[in-house]
Order: sequence, then C-alpha cells, then structure tokens
Amino acid sequence: MKLSIYTLPFLFAGIFLISFQTKAQEKKALFIILDGIQRELLIKNPTPNMDEIISEGGYFPAHVGGAKGGYSETPTISAVGYNSLLTGVWVNKHNVKGNSIRRPNYNYWTIFRHFKENYPNKTTAVYSTWLDNRTKLVGENLEATGRLHLDYHFDGLEVDTLGYPHDDKSEYIKKIDQEVAAYAAKDISRKAPDLTWVYLQYTDDMGHRFGASPEMDLAIQEADRQVGLIWSAIKEREKEFDEDWMIAITTDHGRGEGGFHHGGQSDEERATWIISNKIFNEISGNTPGIVDLFPTIARYMGVVIPKNQAMEIDGVSLLGEAFASHLKGSLNGEHLTLNWQDYGSGGKVKIWATPTNQFRYGNSDLYRLLGEVDLGKETVELDLKMKYDNLKVAMELPEGFINVWLKNQE
Repeated sequence: MKLSIYTLPFLFAGIFLISFQTKAQEKKALFIILDGIQRELLIKNPTPNMDEIISEGGYFPAHVGGAKGGYSETPTISAVGYNSLLTGVWVNKHNVKGNSIRRPNYNYWTIFRHFKENYPNKTTAVYSTWLDNRTKLVGENLEATGRLHLDYHFDGLEVDTLGYPHDDKSEYIKKIDQEVAAYAAKDISRKAPDLTWVYLQYTDDMGHRFGASPEMDLAIQEADRQVGLIWSAIKEREKEFDEDWMIAITTDHGRGEGGFHHGGQSDEERATWIISNKIFNEISGNTPGIVDLFPTIARYMGVVIPKNQAMEIDGVSLLGEAFASHLKGSLNGEHLTLNWQDYGSGGKVKIWATPTNQFRYGNSDLYRLLGEVDLGKETVELDLKMKYDNLKVAMELPEGFINVWLKNQE
C-alpha cells in the first residue's frame, strides 16, 4: 500500500502510542529488617506507615529457626537470621552461627550476588546500622564473593565513637537508625537503587534492655516512623517515574518469655512476621520462613538462578503460582518417606536425591532421579534399594525446587 504524506504522521503517532502503552514499568525491590520485634508487640502498637503498606499487600505470620530438631535447625540469633534471608538457606548451609560471623560459606550466594550476575549494570545498595552486614554477610569486595561490588552504601556509624559516643541506654543506636533511614530515603528519592537492603537495630537493643515494655513500644513506633520515610520516598518514585516497587519488611527473630532474650527454639523465639505491599500467594498463609524472601525477591526481579544452586535453596517464592512447600521426610533403612503441602496445581513432579554434599565446597553433587510423584497426593514412599546414612532430597516443581536433608534413623 502506498502511503501519502497525510497518513505518515498518524502512522508514526500510532506506533509511538503502541510503544508507550506496552512499555513495562521498571521494577525495584527493597527489603527492611527491623531487628527483634515480636509479633504481639508489632500488632499491639500503632504503626500507621506499616499499616498502609499492609493495606496494599498483607501481613503474614512467619518463622525463623529452620526445622526444629532437624538438620536445618537454626539459632534464632540476629546475624544468623539476616543471612538466612540473604541466601535463602538455613544455618546448616550458610554456616553463620552467631553474630561474630566467623566462617560464612559464600558458596551459597546472596541475593545481591545473584542479582549482579543477572544484571551487572543495575544498582544495589545497603543502608545499615551494623557495618558487618555489608562487609561480612554480603561480603563486599571479598575474593570468596567474586569481588562483589555494591553501588551505594551507608553504614559503619557505630564504630565512630566520637560522632556517636556509646551510652548505656543505646541512644546512640537510636540516632544511628534515624540517620540510616533518612539517608536511605534520600538515596531512594534521588538514585533509586534497583535492589536495596535497609537494616535498623534499635528495637532489638530495647528488647534486650527492657523486654516487653513501654520502652520497646516507643522503639517500635520510632521504627515505623523510619519506615515511613522510606515508604514515602518509594511512593514518590512510583508517582514521578512510573516505577513498580516491592517492599518487604520482616524481623530476624522473636523473643522469649518477657521479651528479653532469643537464640533458642521456643515457639516465641521462632515466631516472626512479614509485611509487603504485594499480594502474596497461598504459601504466605502457611507460616512462611525468612528463607522464602530470597526466592520471592528473585522472582519479582526476574533473577534466574542456576539449577545446581536452585536445588539448594530452602525457601520458595511467595509470588507467582503456588505449587508446593514444607517438604519433610524420614529415612529408615532403605525406605524414604516424603510429605509436603500441595496447593492444588496438580500434575507430576520429579524427586531427586544425593548422599553427598559437595556443594558446600563449591563443587557439584551428582543427583539420582528416584522417580515421579503425583503432587496432589502430598506423600510418597520410595524403596531406595540400598541404605544411605544421609540423603539430600530435592523435589523439582514446575518452577523451582523444594528440598530437605535427612539422616537415616536405623
């Protein structure tokens, strides 16, 4: 068809309109850890900013601590919990057993390393009241993390004892939290990092000093005000630049009786929560773990994780279609029994297993296909034909994996 000079402007306008209409919003993800806030106190206190975030997505009771009594049982200690979020695995894999962070196993990559591997030109940021979060957990610029580089950061104020003299009431931590939150909000407004972690500490200090108390209540309310600064910056970015932000807020552990201590496996210490502005899938209603935030962020940001690494991840995405979660099992002699939670998708899935654990050394494990099972049955018994002392079992779902480690009971 021959086009006249009169039809060309309309054609170009139509092409521009189609292009404009189909352009996808740029996605950004930010997660916040508010240290040591138990569920009942979060619910009790007025938190208008977090309530607004909940109104767009939801509030979900969650847990830390791994499988109680199993291979993945994990201390309910701060740095241990942070690293479970960062890596999507429990302590038997990431090997951060306490706040000293002595020997992290960097073969279990953090969400930041996977993100940079997928998107080397996109930006990352950490804003934290504790320097070790960036230097030891994320492992910035270490040989073991491939010299991972973060584009923006603001931390280390706790080592500046002149600018922030330490006191016995943790007022210096409160001041640092305020500085960190304000700096993060400013950077979000101006620079909009693609993947961001914000960590605030003051609530944990108040819990240790005063337990469940008026002081802790005020600390939670102060944390909400700091969240409000960041949330306002996000809303401003979405309005001005048509970006699509996911914010997820959680805590690293609950607290024992009286609200003073944590570290053990009591129900109170394991009980946490997750808040997000996104609507999560059915798994979120089944007490998700802190490890589930890793694959959730990865899915939202389109991060592709290699199969050998995906088979190790203990979490499952709270976004997208829900297939299965909470894989458990027992190994008795030559017999393997598995149980899981199904969410109605149906179909068959593959069961893989290996008696080795070479992954922790940076090598690959040779998995054996045990067979295919009906996902909807939620249980299967398998005859292995031989006895293994230990077994790593992975269920291959239509998207991703769920796994469990088992020790022979005979």
